[in-house]
Amino acid sequence: MRVLVTGAGGFIGRWSVPALLASGYEVHAVLSASPDAGVPEELQGAAVHRCDLLRHASIDAIMDRIRPTHLLHFAWIAQPAVYWNSPQNFLWLEASEYLLHRFHDVGGRRVVMAGSCAEYDWSNPGVFDEVAGPFADDAAPATPAYAACKLRLQRILAQFCAQQRLSSAWGRIFFQYGPYEHPDRLVASVIHSLLRGHEALCTHGRQVRGFLHVADVGAAFAAVLGANVDGAVNVGSGEGIALAELIQKIAWKIGRPDLVRLGARPAQPEPPLILPAVRRLREECAWRPRFDLDEGLADTIGWWRKRLAVAPT
Repeated sequence: MRVLVTGAGGFIGRWSVPALLASGYEVHAVLSASPDAGVPEELQGAAVHRCDLLRHASIDAIMDRIRPTHLLHFAWIAQPAVYWNSPQNFLWLEASEYLLHRFHDVGGRRVVMAGSCAEYDWSNPGVFDEVAGPFADDAAPATPAYAACKLRLQRILAQFCAQQRLSSAWGRIFFQYGPYEHPDRLVASVIHSLLRGHEALCTHGRQVRGFLHVADVGAAFAAVLGANVDGAVNVGSGEGIALAELIQKIAWKIGRPDLVRLGARPAQPEPPLILPAVRRLREECAWRPRFDLDEGLADTIGWWRKRLAVAPT
């Protein structure tokens, strides 16, 4: 089993590699073409390749050279505050479709691609099920480019693989946190602020979400790749927590609850409840998380302490 992992230097992609190696795959990890990015330590044991996946010639070269039997596709634009409506979403949509076709051309057998909970219709908040849940309308002008392109790619994947009898699945990612998270995202931003002794300026925190440690997200994708499951599979935690409670948990673990400022920022018009149904992930993929929330937060805080060279209080 020879798996090509795109976006292997990213927040989630790097964490799929240890689980894939443990499952016996020959892992080929694809990083961006820029050598300045460095090679993550989580990729130890994998063959590392640099490739600009937005160029067809680069995709051709790496597919012809590696000829993978399996494909795990994470690569996409992910910069906070930019990716939601960036035109690059359409470039990644086109590149991902080409990647799929070339994977089939070289004899690939199974492909799993990363989707997003943003594909669901958030105007009807609640617990989203892969089969029964409503989806965002990718033709609606108000739909963010990111969600529209992800949803379009999922449909392309399903249609192409059905026609070509290629095994496939689509991992729909919900909310995650952990080491290497961008410091502008919620959990990382709160930890970052409190460890430096700064106020953590937050919204009211009444929104309920389910958070999964990123190492568990990566391992879940490895499980989906190895399972006999097709179609969409929610990847996330089915256990909800109000953001205010999550933030207070972080603050107490760091020892600085005095610096939390709930209500200091205006809340975006987001749904009050977004949770995934995770039956397919748990039952059909036989997957269980390694971390509970308390353990995962402690691990993440420890990582940030080392990163920022802050001694425990």
